[in-house]
Amino acid sequence: MRNRLAKAAMSEALGTYDNHATPKIVELYRRWAQSGAGLLITGNVMIDRSALGEPGNIVIENESDLPILTQWADVARNEGASIWVQLNQPGKQSPKGLNKFNLSPSAIPFRQDMAAFFDTPREASQSEIEDIIQGFGRSAAICKKAGFGGVQIHGAHGYLISQFLSPHHNQRTDEWGGSPENRRRFVMAVYEEIRRQVGPDFPVGIKLNSADFQKGGFTEEESIATIRALADAGIDLIEISGGTYEAPAMSGMAGSSAKASTLQREAYFLGFAEQVRTQVKTPLMVTGGFRTFEGMNTALASGALDIVGIARLMAIEPDAPKALLNGRDCNHQVQPISTGIKAIDKMGVMEILWYSRQLKRIAEGNKPKPKEGGLWAFLASLLKSIWGTSQTKRLRA
Repeated sequence: MRNRLAKAAMSEALGTYDNHATPKIVELYRRWAQSGAGLLITGNVMIDRSALGEPGNIVIENESDLPILTQWADVARNEGASIWVQLNQPGKQSPKGLNKFNLSPSAIPFRQDMAAFFDTPREASQSEIEDIIQGFGRSAAICKKAGFGGVQIHGAHGYLISQFLSPHHNQRTDEWGGSPENRRRFVMAVYEEIRRQVGPDFPVGIKLNSADFQKGGFTEEESIATIRALADAGIDLIEISGGTYEAPAMSGMAGSSAKASTLQREAYFLGFAEQVRTQVKTPLMVTGGFRTFEGMNTALASGALDIVGIARLMAIEPDAPKALLNGRDCNHQVQPISTGIKAIDKMGVMEILWYSRQLKRIAEGNKPKPKEGGLWAFLASLLKSIWGTSQTKRLRA
């Protein structure tokens, strides 16, 4: 990496409705690579077209898109940035009607106020678990062939790997559930399969929750134990985050209960990173909450992390790294996105929907709209999602 600044993953949803990469994703990353950031991590590339997180997800499950995937990797490298693909399987965290069915470690429904948006999943069978593990490895190998600099396993934010780690979502009694060791068996198997298929020298990282912030969920103690196991296995980079759709701490919605000292230090998960640093020597990346050059530089100087991750800021100010790398604060600040509808704002989905609209503007050569209203963005995104879901189902039939 040319510096310690990384664009963290955000869901772009710039694929076709049959889930192929498009020139828009290439242009978006060309723009970000020109910003000067050292590392670009893509958002939510799925490993299986039958398991989508949202309409317009790009899926890498075979080599059919290898030419445009190669273009995608090349535009970043040609500008001096490293680019990694974030690989994901959403599990139960997929909107109702998008997939024929959703798998999870256990058939645990969403909480009552979210059940209208998400189906109760089906418990994954042994053979389905093995297929998913192999799928992660296959997708990573294709990414390597296309020329990407590495891959990141999405093990956070309530998606499938996060579900396996959580005792709330994973209530299995076989070798994939029960004890913390059994619950982390899945993520270890995913890492080992990726490593088997890409070899010892290709970078593999993970995004992992510090905690789920849900009652009966994945705890900080379990997270540290998982991090130690992954570090011992040879993982190359650990990005620390936290939360799920049901408890979206990753978007700062838990900030009101944070200590004043935590808010002053900006990063939501910096205190946890300090704990992790005492346990492992693996490079650490922290994303979420950073606002100023001083806050980022102070965090790096503390030794608690090696890479500063910024995400939403890059959606409203694509050239943010240029200012930061010159010792200046950015022109914009990330603000909470609100529709004014409590049930919707509570889910934190606007942190995906609103920002995806900004990414689309950048990809089309336009400027983002930092002051776009939350309610308007929600309604426009809802209509797009309904249309996209219907088209995805039609094309899959």
